Amino acid sequence: MDTLSNTDDYDLGYQPSLSSVDQNDHSTSETPGRSTLSGSPYAYCRTNSETSAFSEQTDDNNSFSSEPSPSRWPVAKSRSLTRLGMKPKKKTLDDKLDDHESTDLELEMMKERFAKLLLGEDMSGSGKGVTTAVTISNSITNLYATVFGQNLRLEPLNPEKKALWKREMDCLLSVCDFIVEFSPILQDLDDGTTVEVMASTPRSDIYINLPALQKLDMMLIEILDSFEDTEFWYAKQGSMSGNSIRTGSFRKVTQRKEEKWWLPVPCVDPRGLSEKARKHLQHKRDCANQIHKAAMAINSTILAEMEIPDTYLATLPKSGKACLGDSIYRYICTADQFSPDHLLDCLNMTSEHEALELADRVEASMYTWRRKACLSNSKSSWDLVKDLMAETDRSDKNHVLAERADSLLFCLKQRYPELSQTTLDTSKIQCNKDVGKAILESYSRVLEGLAFNIVAWIEDVLYVDTTMRNEQ
Repeated sequence: MDTLSNTDDYDLGYQPSLSSVDQNDHSTSETPGRSTLSGSPYAYCRTNSETSAFSEQTDDNNSFSSEPSPSRWPVAKSRSLTRLGMKPKKKTLDDKLDDHESTDLELEMMKERFAKLLLGEDMSGSGKGVTTAVTISNSITNLYATVFGQNLRLEPLNPEKKALWKREMDCLLSVCDFIVEFSPILQDLDDGTTVEVMASTPRSDIYINLPALQKLDMMLIEILDSFEDTEFWYAKQGSMSGNSIRTGSFRKVTQRKEEKWWLPVPCVDPRGLSEKARKHLQHKRDCANQIHKAAMAINSTILAEMEIPDTYLATLPKSGKACLGDSIYRYICTADQFSPDHLLDCLNMTSEHEALELADRVEASMYTWRRKACLSNSKSSWDLVKDLMAETDRSDKNHVLAERADSLLFCLKQRYPELSQTTLDTSKIQCNKDVGKAILESYSRVLEGLAFNIVAWIEDVLYVDTTMRNEQ
């Protein structure tokens, strides 16, 4: 089966950093969590997705493409007008007036959006708004909910919504044009002397990740556009609408493995899909799955680079045992050959909520032990924890326990990829003040959600196809 990594049409253009990829990546899909800022159900979830209504989760060991990221930063040929897709046209006088009116309307709307960003969603000016970083993160999340929130089928995106997504994202991403860093370069003067000057370049994380995210965005839209003329259709469960009748008689709706009553039910011909249609679905599923992994890797990298809020550190208990409980703590401490997989098998968790609760506890215990391992050092700033851990004796008990908790957390996220954002990740997003990181984190998060949705919808159709062919 072909994957995205060896397909010319789907070159990710993303080179993952060492911290963003684990060689044993088995992540496949994820489901939504709850918003704690804007009230939107799309905020801070690993993905905004409805779990596949039929099929079980599959284990895919394919990693995302390792092609290098684009070597050139996309230069903004012009500022606001180009990003808004408005180019002056030499037409009749009436056309020129219409163009000017359209341009003025778009510019006024853009000014209003940026004013809202600067005021932190508080248009009253009373100073009660949130930071600009949180505001722009909420804006991207809410825009995704507006455009894709009601899209629950494998079908091309509405042209109006597609134009809205492109226009609004271009406006929000234009902020990145002004997030730069200074680096020394040599410049030759007219008199032949060479001097060192400071030149501005795009910040490295934006330079690497933003073009990759824009390409993933374009590829996901293309995948949806490829389902314009399909051999399957949708019907509400139990309905006898015209869309549910293709062969002249009402077909019973295939029963779901999960009670997702709000999702439309895919229907296929009683003889099943053709081989061409089945291969098309499988190929697009593999492509979307690879995009999902790439977006998730970028999101995890950005979250790892965000500072840990003091509010989270203040809530950490004094001991890791208090976080994990006696049974888990005893196993982590006494096991000669620690196996996180064996521990998770013994716990036998049955729901996402139990897995998320355990992830929060394990993460809290990990940072508690890391803090204890650093107490013997004269440096006390939490910002230097990574440096302190490098200087800490590897045989230190707290260091060993922290490493085991870290491996348990990683294994837990691999086994339950549908987990929402942990408490620490949510705190980082809420307290983050870096606008560039806020844009990259929210953009990668919504693309991760869209990619997972597409994978889940395709698996639903393939499940119905398999069921119908087996009945024959």
